[in-house]
Amino acid sequence: MRALLHPAPQSAEVAPLTSLNKKLKLYSFWMSSCSCRVRIALNLKGLDYEYKAVNLAKGEHFGPEFVNLNPISFVPVLVDEDIVISDSFAILMYLEEKYRQHPLLPLDLQRRAINYQAASIVSSSIQPHQNIVGCDGYCFPAVNVQRYIEEKVNPEEKLVWVKYHIEKGFAALEKLLKDYAGKYATGNEVHLADLFLAPQIHAAIKRFSVDMTQFPILSRLNEAYNELPAFQDAMPEKQPDTPVEVID
Repeated sequence: MRALLHPAPQSAEVAPLTSLNKKLKLYSFWMSSCSCRVRIALNLKGLDYEYKAVNLAKGEHFGPEFVNLNPISFVPVLVDEDIVISDSFAILMYLEEKYRQHPLLPLDLQRRAINYQAASIVSSSIQPHQNIVGCDGYCFPAVNVQRYIEEKVNPEEKLVWVKYHIEKGFAALEKLLKDYAGKYATGNEVHLADLFLAPQIHAAIKRFSVDMTQFPILSRLNEAYNELPAFQDAMPEKQPDTPVEVID
């Protein structure tokens, strides 16, 4: 996963709680599951931030202002004073190292590795396959396999393609987490894996109508996430740039 971080910090000092009045800026798109991961982390850590909407449907991520922040033109992007970071994984690691309240990683190294594995399955093997398909008619262009399938094969086949990769990834996650899951993905505390799982499960249900009965662990985790304000306030339907017709 590519990340941009500039300028490089000179030390790994932990930001004191008294310094948290300096508002962060998050460049986000309401429907982006990658942005949602970061929104959850910011909520969990109690960090105030300015929401900077980037309308992917209108191609605003290709505008000169945004490309200057992130030349690869993806959301999310986090700005912390003079530091600019893109890629959700890089942003989450930055937040974890600078703002230590509510740690996202367990101390146990094996469980920490499971968190990394679960996050990687979502970000590398599931999420990239669903980028082009929107919800309620909200789609945005991308040069990827889905667009090729839509144009060269059959528009209906792109949904089949997405569901196949979601269900394949979910099956792998069920096996990975079966010996580690508690109330949450890797125990009874919220950790990094949960931040990747919650938006992906939400998208699977809301956008792609995946039958979750075949994934009992993930279904149980989703119920737990539904009880957490930090998660629910980060969901697509509750963002400043969410279209009115999408809001429940």
